[in-house]
Amino acid sequence: MKKIVVIGASSSSTSINRVFANYAASSLSYDYKVIDLPLADYEMAIYSEDRQKKNGIPEKALKFKQEITNCDGLIISFAEHNGSYTSAFKNIYDWISVIENDVWCSKPMLLLSTSTGGRGGVTVLKAAYERFSLDYKHNIPYFALPSFKQNFDLNEGIINVRLNQDFQTILLDFENILNGD
Repeated sequence: MKKIVVIGASSSSTSINRVFANYAASSLSYDYKVIDLPLADYEMAIYSEDRQKKNGIPEKALKFKQEITNCDGLIISFAEHNGSYTSAFKNIYDWISVIENDVWCSKPMLLLSTSTGGRGGVTVLKAAYERFSLDYKHNIPYFALPSFKQNFDLNEGIINVRLNQDFQTILLDFENILNGD
């Protein structure tokens, strides 16, 4: 059974991006084992080159990276803090990027974002897409869901018909890449 790592790129216990990432994983048409990596479980000292030289790479960073290494695909949904990644995500990203150059192990990935506002985290999603897609092995589908509270229901998922159609198209693109189609 293929494994999908899900990352809601926020350390909030009530993160709508974690909800959205898990929703995406549950919406895949095949039966995958989903591994949810709550960022709060991977909090560690802020990355610095001096800290790395003195103490090495934290065990939590190595465990996080191992989950990525062992999976078949990634779904990451970004919360936007001041137009960028959350500090929790950025710190983990900084730590795992020194473990190996291929941070995401060339795994198929789906990038998402959502927010309570009308732009849906587009700024951070664009930044993530531009950074992660540089010389990446796979095409990286991406989707932003604006106005989460108006367009998403915990029981029904995306309730806006047009947005749901767009999301389903992106989800199918990801699944095709994941399955080598």
